[in-house]
Amino acid sequence: MSQTRTPSGLHALSFLVAFVALLGAVCAHAAEERNRAPGFDALPRDAKILIMPTDIELFQVSVGGIMEPKADWTDAAHKHFKAALDAKKQALGITSVELSERDADEAAEINAVHGAVARSIWLHHFGSGSHYLPTKEGKLDWSLGESVRVLKEKSGAGYALFSWVRDTYASTERIAAAVVIVALVGFVLPPGGWQNGYASLVDLESGRIVWFNFLTRGTGDLREPEKAAETLDALLARFPVPQ
Repeated sequence: MSQTRTPSGLHALSFLVAFVALLGAVCAHAAEERNRAPGFDALPRDAKILIMPTDIELFQVSVGGIMEPKADWTDAAHKHFKAALDAKKQALGITSVELSERDADEAAEINAVHGAVARSIWLHHFGSGSHYLPTKEGKLDWSLGESVRVLKEKSGAGYALFSWVRDTYASTERIAAAVVIVALVGFVLPPGGWQNGYASLVDLESGRIVWFNFLTRGTGDLREPEKAAETLDALLARFPVPQ
């Protein structure tokens, strides 16, 4: 015997669909809120952003698990990531400037400070509950300090976009060793390839980090242009575009 859905059943289904959609929207909003400092929603329409040189380094994981820096890979990654940034800033509709080579060299210490602060944010704001800092009250409340004002003076920008990426790739020998170990004893030797990245939007007047995002995954490849662009897209997901 065929059954027809009663009007009450249709209403219940409609309510359930609407509830799920609302719940998804609330969760997405909560995720975005976690990426932004209190009181910051989006960039002003006329905002000028300084694109800081990306702090990138690529490594190869040896058969013994040692991370060996690869200068040629790092040089290629710098080239591909910068090209991706140039394309991305146009897609985002932002007005941007860059430092001269000399000023960029002088700002290397500020870039290093950002890397250290970004790791703290990842650990204490997005990490496990045991690492949360009670004084932060769950808010994105970090700063690079007044030292960034020199960047404002040199560039005329009101904000700066910092990015930091580390990428590792297992050597052929390590991959082969992992296969042999699994075949012999059933023990899985982690190959060692991993990608970590941080991106921060900084108010150059106060030094406050007003937006932050990160990625940590076992995929991605900065040695290839298309995959470098995909990494940047993932790193700048939910970027607060000018409004």
